[in-house]
Amino acid sequence: MSHPAGRVLALLELLQTRHRSTAVELAGLLGVDERTVRRYAATLVELGIPVIADRGRYGGYRLRSGYKLPPLMLTDDEALAVLLGLVVAERVGLATELPGTATALAKIRRVLPVPLADRLTAVQEHLGFTLRRTEPERGPASGTLLTLAAAARHRQRVMLDYRSWRGEQSRRELDPYGLVFHAGRWYVTGHDHRRGEVRTFRLDRIGTATPTAATFTVPDGFDPVARVTRSLAGVPYSHEVEVLLETDVDAARRRIPPSVAELTGTAEGVLLRARAESLPGMAALLAGLGCPFTVRHPEALRAAVAEHARLLAAWATRPAGGQMPSPRRPLD
Repeated sequence: MSHPAGRVLALLELLQTRHRSTAVELAGLLGVDERTVRRYAATLVELGIPVIADRGRYGGYRLRSGYKLPPLMLTDDEALAVLLGLVVAERVGLATELPGTATALAKIRRVLPVPLADRLTAVQEHLGFTLRRTEPERGPASGTLLTLAAAARHRQRVMLDYRSWRGEQSRRELDPYGLVFHAGRWYVTGHDHRRGEVRTFRLDRIGTATPTAATFTVPDGFDPVARVTRSLAGVPYSHEVEVLLETDVDAARRRIPPSVAELTGTAEGVLLRARAESLPGMAALLAGLGCPFTVRHPEALRAAVAEHARLLAAWATRPAGGQMPSPRRPLD
């Protein structure tokens, strides 16, 4: 890198990746003397980039924190990491307002050297996912997510305008204990003063979130992820299910997501508690666990498991190349 302008930009890249570097360290990395480093730092200051020179034994050069983002210098590996992160965020629904991901991708792609841009485009075009694409009705507003995150960090109560799944509007006073991203959606969980208990709310149903002067304390040992998944598993359904699994808790958790059922270890095995809309579907889930189990209730689940076993036995006796399966879907 013989051109001075290139070394000035290299200095900027070093300052972006390091908290503080001495003139000696920077001179060695750039292949120049310390006086030249000081001149390059002055050039960056003239361009409006806030390079701070700290004097003293532990002094050095650094970028002033809290200033607007300076021109960003990315290596090939860093550009690939950023772009792949944006692609995955869009794929799994982690992004907030949809235009944000697309415009960020476009901005980075426009400033990349053509050879690197072509290579990254090839990766994106030929990247396959085993995850199912998540397409929520709309992502939460970025401002809502940032406001709730700041309120959770500073233990600050917020006022929410919230729309329920039925479309009912309400005003909520919430102590946000934590944010959780689960199955393509954002959730906030905390103490809802209207109900007087811990509740979970979807961020894409929040109209406005306004911090208040009130503060709060998070209960000791509170786990936002466990609370959200448990609350989702407890959504009202047609059937209350309780089954004793003859296995250990770790094995059961590897096969059953926490949003599907609550698992409790007992002296007899693992107690599965869940709510289900479809007993044939629950029968299929139990059959796929690969361990013995005892249905405690409802009694109708026993019949559903027996029917599922009968269907499996019937399908197992079909000759190769025989009749096509019926369009009926008994496992829905």
